[in-house]
Amino acid sequence: MESILGNKPLVSAFTAMVLAQLLKIIFNLFLEGKVVVERATSTGGMPSSHAATVTALATSVAIVHGTASTYFAISFVLAGIVIFDAVGVRRAAGRHAEVLNEWSTILSEIYEHGVKPANLKTLLGHTFPQVIAGTALGIFLGTLMTLYI
Repeated sequence: MESILGNKPLVSAFTAMVLAQLLKIIFNLFLEGKVVVERATSTGGMPSSHAATVTALATSVAIVHGTASTYFAISFVLAGIVIFDAVGVRRAAGRHAEVLNEWSTILSEIYEHGVKPANLKTLLGHTFPQVIAGTALGIFLGTLMTLYI
């Protein structure tokens, strides 16, 4: 029986996800001058771990099974849906959260005795550069992990 560690597409995808999340801490250090460990477990940010994960998976599946395989078709469609969701739907939800937080602050100031609700999380989706960086990372790691490790 083959070990789960022998499943190159799975190992490639997992490695891309972990590395992308760790890179978020490093990018945050350069941009804001401080280490924020919580960035490793949060959504949004540079690079997109969603894009890196599904792209590494699709790249590795293409190498192992070929681009004409059903496995590649499944992983390719999954990657498209996840990336579209990250840059579209989740980004819009983050923008909505920003507006709701702003209204919450305004209403709290108007009604001083009201309960101040907690702010909604606004960093949900990704920008195009974040998705492109995640995609490039995924292609690189998917290729590296499948062919050379």
